[in-house]
Amino acid sequence: MSNQDLSIASTASAPTSPRAAKPSGEMPQWLVVSLTTAVLLFLWEASVRLLEVPQFIVPTPSDVIWRIWDDLATGVILPHLWITFVEVIAGFAAAAVLGIALGTGIALVRFLDRTVYPFALALQTIPKVAVAPLLIIWFGYGIQSKIVTAALLAFFPILVNVVAGLRTGDPRRLLLMRALRAGPVKTYVKVRLPAMLPYLFAGLEVGAVLAVIGAVVGEFIGASQGLGSVIIQRQASVDVTGVFSVLFYLSAMGILMSVALRIVARRYAFWSDTSSQAAN
Repeated sequence: MSNQDLSIASTASAPTSPRAAKPSGEMPQWLVVSLTTAVLLFLWEASVRLLEVPQFIVPTPSDVIWRIWDDLATGVILPHLWITFVEVIAGFAAAAVLGIALGTGIALVRFLDRTVYPFALALQTIPKVAVAPLLIIWFGYGIQSKIVTAALLAFFPILVNVVAGLRTGDPRRLLLMRALRAGPVKTYVKVRLPAMLPYLFAGLEVGAVLAVIGAVVGEFIGASQGLGSVIIQRQASVDVTGVFSVLFYLSAMGILMSVALRIVARRYAFWSDTSSQAAN
């Protein structure tokens, strides 16, 4: 092997983006988040009480926390929480599979890039709230229409990040694989996939949050079960504290999914911090 080939090989084996070490005096992130949350809740509580804001406009955090616990202890929220969770997970999984498969095709096949990608962009420009009534007509008032709505919202960020990740492969590594006469599958596994993973996890994080929004939008349009339907019912009875309780459970669902994806990303894409910088 020539000196040039050795130089290419040594460059390819180097980590693409080493993880920066934390300063020794920096506070843990969980502590920063906890302290910030405590301060915001204190300011919220004090402001509502001092300004004597009516309960039906803005409740105090203490009332909201009590309602959150009451909804959980009585089991009122659990059936609706489970239905929305199933809708979110199913829609997110469908969006992930389709986004990865189609994004791979678009990034590697020029014909798909020129024919399919423009239609995907056009689909993204359509407001999903406007499409939701059509999905109710096509798929009914059951769980299927909510899954499709969640998948539609989560699909595009995953697709875009997969395409961007596959197109950022190091040309020198691709040249090395070509020199070693590696096939397309081996090149994909050894070079393109590692480059794409940080972008993929960034897209999955965004898609997980949007899947929650999509499921709730579908429930707003037409549903008798699910957290979205509970919000509509409590809004009709001016139960603002109850609405805040449901919003907490929706937020917790999105946060848990995001944290789970970050844990997986730290395990399988530990060599790069691109996942925090990829396009949404």
